[in-house]
Amino acid sequence: MKVRKNVLTMSIVAALGVCGTAVAQDRPATQEAATDLDKVVVTGIRGSLQQALEAKREANAIVDAITAEDVGKFPSTNVAEAMTIIPGVTIDKAFGQGEKVSILGTDPALNRTLLNGQTIASADWFISDQPGRTFNYSLLAPQIVGKVEVFKSPEARIDEGSIGGTVIVTTRKPLDLEANTISGQVSYLWNDRVQKGDPQASLMYSWKNSASTFGLLLSAQKSTENIRRDGIESYGSVSALDYRDGQGGGGSVNNRPMDWSIGQPKPQVCVGACESTLQNNLTARGPNSLSAHYFEQERKRDTVSLGLQAKPTENFEIELNALKVKAGYDNMSHSMFAFMGNAWNGLMNLTDVTITDGVITKGTFDNALVVYDLINRKATVDTNAYDLKAKWYGEGWFAAVEAGTSKATGGTGQQVFGEFLNWSDYTYDISGAPGDPGSVTFHGSNPFLDPAAFQMDGGWGADPNSAATWNPGWGGNIVFKPTADKERYLQFDFGMEFDAPIYQLRFGYKQREHQTSQVMGGVSLAAVAGYGNSTAAQFDPRPLPGNYLSGFNNVGNLDKRFTIDGWALADHILSGDWLAPWQTMPVPSTFNDPSFAANTFTIDEDIKAAYVQADFEVGKLRGNVGVRYVQTESESGSWACTTNVSVCPATGYAWATTKKKYNDVLPNINLAYELNDDVVLRASAAKVIARPNYGDMSTYLWLGDQTLTGGGGNPDLNPYESTNLDFSAEWYLSKNSILAGSVFYKDIGSYILVTTRPETHFNQAQQSDTVYQVARPFNAGSAKVKGISLAYQQSFDNGFGVITNYTYANGESDTGAPLPYNSKGQLNVSPFFENERWTARLTYSYRSKYFTNIDRGDALWTREYTSLDATLGFKINDHLTVSLDGMNLLDEVYHSYATDEVLTRGAYRTGRRYMATLRFQF
Repeated sequence: MKVRKNVLTMSIVAALGVCGTAVAQDRPATQEAATDLDKVVVTGIRGSLQQALEAKREANAIVDAITAEDVGKFPSTNVAEAMTIIPGVTIDKAFGQGEKVSILGTDPALNRTLLNGQTIASADWFISDQPGRTFNYSLLAPQIVGKVEVFKSPEARIDEGSIGGTVIVTTRKPLDLEANTISGQVSYLWNDRVQKGDPQASLMYSWKNSASTFGLLLSAQKSTENIRRDGIESYGSVSALDYRDGQGGGGSVNNRPMDWSIGQPKPQVCVGACESTLQNNLTARGPNSLSAHYFEQERKRDTVSLGLQAKPTENFEIELNALKVKAGYDNMSHSMFAFMGNAWNGLMNLTDVTITDGVITKGTFDNALVVYDLINRKATVDTNAYDLKAKWYGEGWFAAVEAGTSKATGGTGQQVFGEFLNWSDYTYDISGAPGDPGSVTFHGSNPFLDPAAFQMDGGWGADPNSAATWNPGWGGNIVFKPTADKERYLQFDFGMEFDAPIYQLRFGYKQREHQTSQVMGGVSLAAVAGYGNSTAAQFDPRPLPGNYLSGFNNVGNLDKRFTIDGWALADHILSGDWLAPWQTMPVPSTFNDPSFAANTFTIDEDIKAAYVQADFEVGKLRGNVGVRYVQTESESGSWACTTNVSVCPATGYAWATTKKKYNDVLPNINLAYELNDDVVLRASAAKVIARPNYGDMSTYLWLGDQTLTGGGGNPDLNPYESTNLDFSAEWYLSKNSILAGSVFYKDIGSYILVTTRPETHFNQAQQSDTVYQVARPFNAGSAKVKGISLAYQQSFDNGFGVITNYTYANGESDTGAPLPYNSKGQLNVSPFFENERWTARLTYSYRSKYFTNIDRGDALWTREYTSLDATLGFKINDHLTVSLDGMNLLDEVYHSYATDEVLTRGAYRTGRRYMATLRFQF
């Protein structure tokens, strides 16, 4: 029976065009059986479902898969979006595309993604992201993929580091394809919010000699996509106590600023009902600001992959895989907002307030601050991966050696930030949230339509031409924050085959050297009146597109605003035209600001792992049992101030390191019992670990001098440790059909949670040491994730079929704190139709709300999210097909909030995407 399973599995893999890690270990010692067996030829949606189900059924572990056919025919522009139909897999769409993947209710950082069984380096483009262990799926073009497997239960032979699951992406192999295969596609992608189209193209060529002993596969893919994100934002929250007493050294309704024309403070304007409402609700919280958000980005992705295979004899083969991805993520963020929570020009100008159920839902202000920020960022992500493996097969044994390297560089190479100030009378209202996130209504003329009224802060003093008597203001900053991630590895595997119930025994050793680093530096722009206090009118002001904020209702005057040319602003700032005669062009440096030095770090990891795994089969029972031993050594290095002076001088920094070392023994067992020809029962038990995010292991720190909040890392973190239990039952109703259910339980120790604690740091705004509430990650205790997953897939005789699944995952720490990215409910429904010419498919996905992180002292959540995608395809002939895909057809709002749904942190729409594609294969 064992030989039957292995031959069938090898045949399925041949049909998939994959020779990946999931089944390579089951290869029998005698190759002729697999060679002589006729290929299983399957095509279309039904064929891909058959391949995926066969791979799932024959696996010893709990595995779900999608194939190249699925990836190619789903309406998707990256691999993550194609994975959404897998039970228990959810994606986060903060920028309208799937970039981070969660498995069975766990944080994306607690899952691993492997390319051809190995780590692929990853870097993030967004300046606010800290280096982590999540993989940016927007980098992976679907066209390079042969198969994607999600291992929900571990095996000892697979790299450790995942609690939720391990995603193995396998690329296509030349010896599995026909000689001189040419395939590809050209597409045109249109976004109805951007109102612009972008081209996409890919081409693959595969060749092998007549003896099928040497093959080459080369593929290239090029894509451009313009993204626009409209929305309403708030940059934090303030309390009624802040309005009454102030914060960060600023004023309050009881401490109004001086009116120098009369030589005494301005009179109080929050009196009567306003004053008593604050006094009676001091813990109530409201938005710090309310912004008309406009984000635009051009994403460019060029991918080249190479696969070489040589099989000079039946007992030896060698394989080289290379991948190069060059991606650009240049972006601009245009934020125009009422800044009522500003400690110096906002809080004290409150004249009327409404508080409902502990939330400051409405406020009216007299001559309070309004701000226009434009941030222009040049960002890239470049990834390279090279993997070389050789395999030997003997009579009853096999051996393999594999070596490779992967490197990614990315982040923000340059941020140019300009800030313009204005003052106005206005009322904000969030009482309609979350349905209507918020509005700002101006009393009198709308300053958002007057670029000449917005000006950079030129400072104050006696003479702007004198360095001795003038105090410059703040016009923005120039910042760089590049990141790098790289890994080298060497792996040995050896296996023996027997006729006994333990039919295969495997051993292996692997060593990985990993380094992640980040450098941050910059300089603040010291603007001087008459020189650096430019107005927004100088930079080609223009109205926003007519469909700006379409889909949002009751926004007041937020949808009526201008923007400027971000490149013109960047040129002005970088040229130094804004300098006063006594100023020189500042040089960005890591030591210009303590926060820059704190955000510069390097994390080194040296990981050694050894495993033994036994595969067995006794009658209807099969599976594997194994243990993996792992030794992890880490070193976190960063700049530390060696003086007792605030602010630390540039010469006062020295490089300091913190080392950790820990060992883990990780046993696991997977059981599969064939109750009959149609039903398979499974069980799995394992101890697993997940290492902390690199950014969390660092000493990075940011501080908000006005809000007196901050956040940082902790180099003394221990890894997550979990005991995982999984049980499932699979009923294979027919060739392409299944009804399955599973129960999972994860008991996670040393869980890392962000905890806010008081810390004393130097406050640059107040020029004194101040107590901040700083959020840092700590091993805060234990957590549990438990749930069920149900899946139903059916192909009917009339060409119709359906794929649907539901997952319930309840995660909570022992302190009662929620777990990041844990959605309790997830539903996918994907009906389809297929005949010889036409294919049609709908994909509906829903995930319930989920907690993400702590920011500015608030717990941030993302509301439930629903998406609808569709595809329609027509087969012109055996070589050409056309399709029309629709993505995000509901133009769903991605909505995050701070603790209470009324306190919107960001509500965004990114537009519907339509893609027309011509595919060809010869």
